Amino acid sequence: MSSSSAFNDEKGGSSSVGEPEYGHDPASGGIFSSDYKRHDDLKEMLDSNKDSLKLEAMKRIVAMIARGKNASDLFPAVVKNVACKNIEVKKLVYVYLVRYAEEQQDLALLSISTFQRGLKDPNQLIRASALRVLSSIRVTIIVPIMMLAIKEAASDMSPYVRKTAAHAIPKLYSLDPEQKDQLIEVIEKLLADKTTLVAGSVVMAFEEVCPERIDLIHKNYRKLCNLLIDVEEWGQVVIINMLTRYARTQFLNPNINESLLEEGSSSDKTFYGSEEDEDDEEEKEKKAEAVAIAKRKPYVMDPDHRLLLRNTKPLLQSRNAAVVMAVAQLYFHLAPKAEVGVIAKALVRLLRSHSEVQYVVLQNVATMTIKRRGMFEPYLKSFYIRSTDPTQIKILKLEVLTNLANETNISTILREFQTYIKSMDKDFVAATIQAIGRCATNIGEVRDTCLNGLVQLLSNRDELVVAESVVVIKKLLQMQPEKHSDIIKHMAKLTDNIQVPMARASILWLIGEYCEHVPKIAPDVLRKMAKSFTNEEDIVKLQIINLAAKLYLTNSKQTKLLTQYVLNLAKYDQNYDIRDRARFIRQLIVPTEKSGALSKYAKKLFLALKPAPVLESPFKDRDHFQLGSLSHLLNAKAGGYQELPDWPEAAPDPSVRNVEVPEWTKCSSREKRKEKKVEKPFYSDSEGESGPTESADSESDSASSSERSSGSSDSGSGSESEESEEASDSEEEEEDEEEKDKKKKKKKKETKKPRQQSESEQTSDEEEKKRERKSKQCKSDSESESEEEESESESSQSESEESESEAEVKKKKAAESKPPPKPVKKESKKEKKEMSLLDLDDFEPAPSPQVTPVNTFLSNSLVTDLEGLSLSDTVLSPATISPSSALKNYELLHRITGEGLSVEYCFSRQPFSPDGNMVAVQMQFTNSATADAKSLHMEDVKLQSGMRVKEFPEIELLPAGETATAVMGIDFCDSTQAANFQLCTHTRKFFVSIQPPVGELMRPVFLTENEFKKEQGQLMGMNEITEKLTLDAKCRNEHSIVQRVTTAVNVSRVPCGSDKECSPPVPPPAAPVHRFAGRTVTSGSLVLITVVTKEEGAAQLTVNCEKMLIGTMLVKDVLLALTQ
Repeated sequence: MSSSSAFNDEKGGSSSVGEPEYGHDPASGGIFSSDYKRHDDLKEMLDSNKDSLKLEAMKRIVAMIARGKNASDLFPAVVKNVACKNIEVKKLVYVYLVRYAEEQQDLALLSISTFQRGLKDPNQLIRASALRVLSSIRVTIIVPIMMLAIKEAASDMSPYVRKTAAHAIPKLYSLDPEQKDQLIEVIEKLLADKTTLVAGSVVMAFEEVCPERIDLIHKNYRKLCNLLIDVEEWGQVVIINMLTRYARTQFLNPNINESLLEEGSSSDKTFYGSEEDEDDEEEKEKKAEAVAIAKRKPYVMDPDHRLLLRNTKPLLQSRNAAVVMAVAQLYFHLAPKAEVGVIAKALVRLLRSHSEVQYVVLQNVATMTIKRRGMFEPYLKSFYIRSTDPTQIKILKLEVLTNLANETNISTILREFQTYIKSMDKDFVAATIQAIGRCATNIGEVRDTCLNGLVQLLSNRDELVVAESVVVIKKLLQMQPEKHSDIIKHMAKLTDNIQVPMARASILWLIGEYCEHVPKIAPDVLRKMAKSFTNEEDIVKLQIINLAAKLYLTNSKQTKLLTQYVLNLAKYDQNYDIRDRARFIRQLIVPTEKSGALSKYAKKLFLALKPAPVLESPFKDRDHFQLGSLSHLLNAKAGGYQELPDWPEAAPDPSVRNVEVPEWTKCSSREKRKEKKVEKPFYSDSEGESGPTESADSESDSASSSERSSGSSDSGSGSESEESEEASDSEEEEEDEEEKDKKKKKKKKETKKPRQQSESEQTSDEEEKKRERKSKQCKSDSESESEEEESESESSQSESEESESEAEVKKKKAAESKPPPKPVKKESKKEKKEMSLLDLDDFEPAPSPQVTPVNTFLSNSLVTDLEGLSLSDTVLSPATISPSSALKNYELLHRITGEGLSVEYCFSRQPFSPDGNMVAVQMQFTNSATADAKSLHMEDVKLQSGMRVKEFPEIELLPAGETATAVMGIDFCDSTQAANFQLCTHTRKFFVSIQPPVGELMRPVFLTENEFKKEQGQLMGMNEITEKLTLDAKCRNEHSIVQRVTTAVNVSRVPCGSDKECSPPVPPPAAPVHRFAGRTVTSGSLVLITVVTKEEGAAQLTVNCEKMLIGTMLVKDVLLALTQ
């Protein structure tokens, strides 16, 4: 291969005008050297005797690998240096071998003795690297050697090597699953490790190899909880997910009492309503017993359950979104209802992150808001939609807003929705209209207001808005049709204008269903529809037949002939569904001698009362998947997903988590303290009486203090706590706390007096504090709070523990004075006091609005607000559209021709707001001259017939060395003809032209797989072009095919199957099929692209398009994209 062709290959084979050129690194070869001499200089350097040259060569090779270049042909030269004495060279050789050992297994096997020697090296990095390379050689022959190496590394002195051993375990297990039993022994040994470096990796190995062996976790549970805060971030995620599953099997449901009482009350109602006398007494006794048990035994949280919740709470402030999400799902699945609220602020903070993170967080928030709406209500404004949000995030935020809607905030939410309807994003507008419909069904008070607003939308000039409104109005009218006959009349008039099939079908169904409410209009609509029957879509034809049948049954005088005419047209229709429906209906409604008994019941069949559709959230049933998991995101069970276990009926034995303390660790003074503590009764008499009436918070507080007072569990956690300094500190503090209580109280008097006050004083004090906070400046506010936090967090315990110990003191005081028992409300207090990263200015929860009578909060202004719903051009018209990095730039004016002024343009693939039928073209002007360019504008536009141009706004001044961007719109009239015009400055005129590639004349359109197949079935014959091709070697996976097609053509991917189809596991098709859909920008003609991949890179490309010329050009472009 010549050097010039090598140069072209490096560039990607593109030498077309306007493409940027890339610089090259000579080390990569391919420019100055031909293939057979490739990398010769590096091989020489590796063979030299000088370590400095070897080191330089290895650095260049590792740099090549990092840039994605193939360096596998250097393997023999690199392997020789495994035994090199220089430690730096050795490290880099191991980095190289980890990358290529799997590909070049035979050569790597030759060096296996060297790797084994490396396992005994005095340097921990070399030992770890040798083990990593050894576990990367995936050959079953060396399994025993790998097993031996992992066992040795598991008892290595260095925690880094032990961590590497934990990483090697899943690799060996995937190579030979029969080694499972031996690997479990190693995992058990590593789980007992006391260092934070190993913890995350060994739990990952546990999850991969033996997630069902929960007994291995018992002895290490408390240690993992205490180490959690210091483990690296990805280790934290793995440990938290594992502990969530563990807790679900070992502890009782903290919300069990609430659910028992709810069940009791609901079953009582059914019991009193029933009239059966048998066994009534027994049932009654059982229910009374259940309620009595619930009252007699208040739920006391297991101290280990509390330990997990307490040690994960600080991680809500983590900088890593995955950790915050993991803690959020742990609290959602494990915490008492009263405590789950703390995660809301942390999740809202994540909404300021990248759009990918927002997408995952919002999916989870949408699920949470169905069960725990109150949690997110104070942060309603954080879910308002920004114009810069991507469509999928807008739709998720809409989902959350709809779930949060209630009688108090509905007016604000509807006003927000009203502005969204003016958006240029059509999918988003459709989703907003559906959201208004859901609000109307869920909140009866606003149903009429929403209906009026949606009726106003029917006069909108955008057809999609009208169509979506019709579909939603149809669902709302089904709830109370008799009140709204005028709306049905109004919709009947729209049949002349609306062309969207679904909307036409919905109108016809409404008129047919409620024909007795509009007796004069219905026959006339049928007359008009009969005229246009042959030109209608199938879905509309079916509804015309239904309408005819219903009118024939209720008003046969006027409609008998019309019905016969429609049925005769349908009898000879091309679609067999329509022919079958016509035959069936004719037999049913027109009685003959042959017709059976069914025709008597025709009226009952057609005009039966239909139940109104229930508009539900698509996230309603997603909570059976663990939050934060891939399965929850996809709403389908992903490979390797483990179900979240149900809570146990009775608590398993908690003593399994106790660890024997070696005698020498016990200090006599500590023993004495424990003895003292055991003597104290946990509950005083009064508390025993008032147990059931206390809130979940106070119970959980007392549970945590029981952790300190129970001797057996304490001795268990004691031994583990010796294992790390921080853990032991926290343990000692737990034990010392009884003695220190008085000292703490004195401290608290100085820093926080309100804590010492009675409950009523506390709440009033809190309100005052809120007012003060709002009036103060943010800076002083945060300073004072951070000072408070510093004073509190001197010990390694979190603040919540201190408040718990104080709760004990308060309870004792209360017991002495014996006031009537009150529910203790402390969670809000704690949240208020805790200063954290999450305390941002606009996160101040809004004070809960007063619940006002319905008629006042549904003011007339809301009706008028919704009446003004219309699309305006001025809304959301960006001055410039930010192009994505993947867009291709074309040269319009070279800087030499333009005397220093250069212009590039790209097709930004964004909707052009002033005119939807135009393609948006973004232009970038660069002034490389020394003088300023003034008055940049367009003149003398020459276009083919039918084409139009919306000129970019004049750029008055472009200083020397500066760059400016502008957006213009061109209606190419679905052709690739160039738009010619003059680009003028204040002194010169330049003739330029813009010619679009055919792929830029499209806009993406969303279709389901069924819709795609239906549309494809209608574009057969001359509208279909099929080509066979062989895919480029780099383009044989799904991701590259999708990327290349969507880069070449502005279309969107069609998802495989509908939700209903995906719910049972469907076997994947033998040949994977990739479908894409779009419409031409001007005429809206449908363009369907199908790529079917077969074995060994063979594939078939099919393009279906109404416009054959566009189809032919598209096939060429897509073929080029997939084969080059």
